[in-house]
Amino acid sequence: MTIPWLDDHDPFPPVESALTEPNGLLAAGGGLSPERLMDAYRRGIFPWFGDEDPVLWWTPDPRMVLWLDELHVSRSLRRTLRSRRFSVTLDTAFEAVIRGCAEPRDDEAGTWITREMLAAYEALAARHHAHSVEAWIDGRLVGGLYGVACGRMFYGESMFSRVADASKVALAALARQLQRWGFELIDCQMSTTHLASLGAREIARAEFIRNVVRLTSLPAIEAPWTLDADVVETV
Repeated sequence: MTIPWLDDHDPFPPVESALTEPNGLLAAGGGLSPERLMDAYRRGIFPWFGDEDPVLWWTPDPRMVLWLDELHVSRSLRRTLRSRRFSVTLDTAFEAVIRGCAEPRDDEAGTWITREMLAAYEALAARHHAHSVEAWIDGRLVGGLYGVACGRMFYGESMFSRVADASKVALAALARQLQRWGFELIDCQMSTTHLASLGAREIARAEFIRNVVRLTSLPAIEAPWTLDADVVETV
């Protein structure tokens, strides 16, 4: 089976036409302008490709998601949050966070966050569509995550940790803040044990798309994003 090659202004094909192997591959080509990316997210589509690849667009079935009211915070993580060892902020170091996420992992030879992706998401951040969560210890950035907000839907893109639990602290704080703002769902894209430990689970793509349509139609939270002072202690 083949996938369509898109020019910059070609519409995305229906998500139901995505391949089952590899799971969710929908189309190739086109650019990563802010308008193109936001159109993709409103349809439940995201880009993922390597340095030597064209832009590839994905919409897997099933989809890994975290319902905010299903966030699982273990007793050990709750103790960590309430110890105030970490401080957590929103949108104070987007570039540092995305570059932290782009650092090669111990079990990986490279990164999918290419120079092209870095530039694209930094442009989204400049328009207040992409956001970062930072976890700090004594003024040093030790972990975090970044993603894209559309309406009251948040799409998690990547996270990193330089010390144990840093990304979990960032995600837990973000989840509770989003819940206060009327968000219901974080898209986690692919299934991992790390995310499953926090309560994320797979749902059918059709169910995911129904919720995307509903949540992206709601009014967005006005910038700047800030974390409520008590949100970490009340996770």
